[in-house]
Amino acid sequence: MCGIVGYIGYREATSVLIDGLSKLEYRGYDSAGVAILGESKLTIAKKKGRLANLEDRINEFPIEGTIGIGHTRWATHGEPSDVNSHPHFNGKESISVVHNGIIENYMYLKEWLISLGYEFKSDTDTEVIAHLVDHNYNGDIVEAVAKTVQKLEGSYALGVVSKQEPDRLVAIRKDSPLIVGLGKGENFIASDIPAILNYTRDVYLLEDKEMVVLTKDAVEIQTLEGLPVEKEIFHVTWDAQAAEKGGYEHFMIKEIHEQPKAIKDTMTSRIMSDSDEIVLDDIKLTKEDLDNINKVFIVACGTAYHAGMVGKYVIEKLARIPVEVDIASEFRYRNPIMDEKTLLIVVSQSGETADTLAALREAKKAGARVMAVTNVVGSSVAREADDVFYTWAGPEIAVASTKAYTTQLIAMYILALYLGRLNGKLSVEEFRTIRDEMLVLPEKVEKLIQNKEELQKFADKNHMHRDMFYIGRGLDGSVSLEGALKLKEISYIHAEAYPAGELKHGPIALIDQDIPVIALATQEELFEKMVSNIKEVVTRGAKVISFALEGNTDIEQVSDQVVYMPRTISILTPILSVIPLQLLSYYVAVIRGCDVDKPKNLAKSVTVE
Repeated sequence: MCGIVGYIGYREATSVLIDGLSKLEYRGYDSAGVAILGESKLTIAKKKGRLANLEDRINEFPIEGTIGIGHTRWATHGEPSDVNSHPHFNGKESISVVHNGIIENYMYLKEWLISLGYEFKSDTDTEVIAHLVDHNYNGDIVEAVAKTVQKLEGSYALGVVSKQEPDRLVAIRKDSPLIVGLGKGENFIASDIPAILNYTRDVYLLEDKEMVVLTKDAVEIQTLEGLPVEKEIFHVTWDAQAAEKGGYEHFMIKEIHEQPKAIKDTMTSRIMSDSDEIVLDDIKLTKEDLDNINKVFIVACGTAYHAGMVGKYVIEKLARIPVEVDIASEFRYRNPIMDEKTLLIVVSQSGETADTLAALREAKKAGARVMAVTNVVGSSVAREADDVFYTWAGPEIAVASTKAYTTQLIAMYILALYLGRLNGKLSVEEFRTIRDEMLVLPEKVEKLIQNKEELQKFADKNHMHRDMFYIGRGLDGSVSLEGALKLKEISYIHAEAYPAGELKHGPIALIDQDIPVIALATQEELFEKMVSNIKEVVTRGAKVISFALEGNTDIEQVSDQVVYMPRTISILTPILSVIPLQLLSYYVAVIRGCDVDKPKNLAKSVTVE
C-alpha cells in the first residue's frame, strides 16, 4: 500500500512524479504529495484526498525543478490530512523524505529527538526519519541515511533528497518494495514498475537493506557499509498499455474480461494436450524431496487465502497429502509446527504482502521448504522462496482481485496435478481427464462473461439491500467466501458466506425477506442436498439466485433466478463459478455509485502488518 516515485534528470520533475503516482493509485491512498528540488530551493506540495487535489494545487502554484520525490499515503499513523501527508521535512526544510512501511520504534525515537530540541508537526512515524537524517547529517546525505536506518525498527522504503546536495537522490528498502528505473540522462525510483513504464523498461529490483544513490547520469547500489553491489538489469516485457482501461468503464470489468487469456497464459507451456508431463521451470521439487514431506501449509491473505482453500481441497484429493490453510496474519503468531519435512506454499498477488512474507521467513527459519505463487517476477516472495510458480495474469490495477484470483486457482490445480503425479497418487487416466478439461476452461469462461443479463437483473432488483448471504457446499463453500468478499469490498454491502449445511446451526435465524441469498450448487454429488438447503431459506422468505451447471434444471423449482454455467467436472467448477460472482459484485457496486476500482479504506498491496 502507498506509493513512492522519485526522479532525477532533465525533465520537469513535477509532471514525472504526478504521472508516476497516477499509475500507483491502485495501491490505495488517502493523500498525495511531492517534494521538488530546484535552484537550491526545496518545495513541498501535498493534499489530503485524491491525486487530483494535488494536481489542482500544483496548477495554481507551479513548482519547478528536475529532482523530486512523490508519495501517495494510506494512513497508518495519524489521520488523513494535509499535515500528515508525505513528503516530510526536517526542521530547516532542507531535507525531505517519503516512506512506505511502519517504523515500530518511532515513539522512542520521537521522544529522544524532542529531548534534543526537534519539533514535530505531524502525527506520523515518517517525520521521525526526516529529523533523524538531519541529526546524522554531516555533509554527506548517503552517510546520514545509512546511519538513520540502522536506528529504525520495522519496515521501510525510503526516498530522500537534500537541498545541500542537489545532484543526488538516495533510496533504500527493508520489507517494503522499491525498484530503480534506468534511463538516459535520467533515473527513477518507484514502488512498482507501472509508475515508470512511460520512461524506461530497464529496472533494478532492490533487495532488503540495499541503498541506491542516483544522479541523472549514474546509479550506484551499495550495502549499508558502503560496499558496491552488482545487479542484473531486469527488462520489462509487458506493454504499458496493459495497465490502461482500454475502453472499459473500470479496470475491474476490463480485468474480468481478461480472465480467459490470463487462465490460458498461466497454463501455457505447463500443461499440454499432447503430453503427460507438467513443466514447471522454477520448481525443482523432486520425488525424493516430496517423499520427505509429510505436511503442507498454504498461507495467504484475503482473496489469495480463498484460493488456498481450494488448493487444500485439490491437493488432498489428487496428491493425498495433508494440507492446512492459514491466514498469514495469524499463522506466525500461533507457533505452527514446522520442520524440514514441511512444505509451505505462500500465495500473494503482489509478492510483497507483509504478513505473507513474515510467514515465509518463519518457515525458512524452521527449515521448511517454501514455494511461492505470485504474479510479480522479482517480488520479495519470489526471491526468497525455494520454488516459484508465476501466475501470468498481467498487471492487475483494480483493488478487488479478479484475474489474479483465477490464475491462483489455476496454479493450485497445476501444483496438485504435479504433486499427484510425482508421488504416484494420481493415475495417468485421471490426470488426462482433468488436464483436458482444464485446457478448455478459457472458452467456457469467455461464454460465462458474455451471459450477464441475469446478473444485471439481480443487481438492479437487490442493490438496495444492506445484507446478503452466500451459501454452498464442498468447493462451492470456498468460492462463496470469495464471492461475499468481492461484494463487501466494492459495494459496501454486508455479506456473509456459510457452508449450506451449517445454516440450521445458527445463521438461518437471520434469514428473512430482506436478505437475498446467493446459492452455489455446482457440486454434482451434493446437488440434491444443496437444493434442500435452498428450500430452507426460501421457506423463511428469502429471494434466491442460484448458480448451477447446465442441465440441472431442478434448481429452478426453489430459486427466483438461476444462472447456468457450462458443464465441467466437479473439481474444476471454482474456475467457472467465481466469474458470475465477480460480475454480480461489479454490477451491484456500479448501480450503487461506488468507486469500483478504488474502494474506500482498501489498498491493492498490503505491505504493512
